[in-house]
Amino acid sequence: MEPFSIPVQITLQGGQRRQGRPAFSTSGTRRNTDHNDGGPPDVHRKLPSSAGEDRATLLGFAMMGFSVLMFFVLGVTILKPFLLSTQREESNCTIIHAHIMDDWMDCAFTCGMDCRGQGKYPCLQLFVNLTHSGHKVLLRYNEEAVQINSKCFYTPKCHRDRNDLLSGALDIKEFFDHKNGTPFSCFYSPDSQSEDVILIKKYDQMVIFHCLFWPSLTLLGGVLIVGMVRLTQYLSFLCEKHSTAFRGEVSGKVLHVAQHQFKLWRVGRSKGRSRESLRWWPN
Repeated sequence: MEPFSIPVQITLQGGQRRQGRPAFSTSGTRRNTDHNDGGPPDVHRKLPSSAGEDRATLLGFAMMGFSVLMFFVLGVTILKPFLLSTQREESNCTIIHAHIMDDWMDCAFTCGMDCRGQGKYPCLQLFVNLTHSGHKVLLRYNEEAVQINSKCFYTPKCHRDRNDLLSGALDIKEFFDHKNGTPFSCFYSPDSQSEDVILIKKYDQMVIFHCLFWPSLTLLGGVLIVGMVRLTQYLSFLCEKHSTAFRGEVSGKVLHVAQHQFKLWRVGRSKGRSRESLRWWPN
């Protein structure tokens, strides 16, 4: 009697079907499992990303670039003059007298693309009593007024209308005349021998704080956005890697169970053929 074989159809990993006498190879299963554990080669080369993640990453890098630009602009326009300026301390000043000089100061103005003119502006002088030293000193408006014209309280914008310039100077003089005998805050330089005093500081501590805080916050926000996108991509990569490894492990177990069932079937078939042979054996 010819031995017969029962065709067995086994579903392998990936949906491929093999028909005929099964030939099981543990090494092939191990190679497939090891490949799944290592993850697809494309996943190692580049993390998966979506259009939303790409836009978020672009936004994060744009914020970081904008913050660096803000640091540069504010550093040149505000931080550098603040560091180079004279350190001043706050004190109290009392107005002594205010007057407008007879000799007006020369200034230049523009009236168009190719038009330039010469003008004059009144020089307002304010003498105050500095409480810190008790000396009579000349008061200026801010640091720029000290650098432009140290003789005057302020330097107005130059133009042709002399009456308007004079009216502005008289309004300031009247304002300080009403403060006669009333102390007000001012700032002096302890290192300066001339004791130049200003009314307000152009760059104070709060301005410097805002110049450093907002660019730093923008930079931190950009870094957080890019970091969160990268973290999301990495977690997605780990999830895909472990799910692929789990599918490979399940497929290997299913293949092992099919192999075991086939062995049991062959053992049962061999026992049945032996009993049939003994029954037909001549006594």
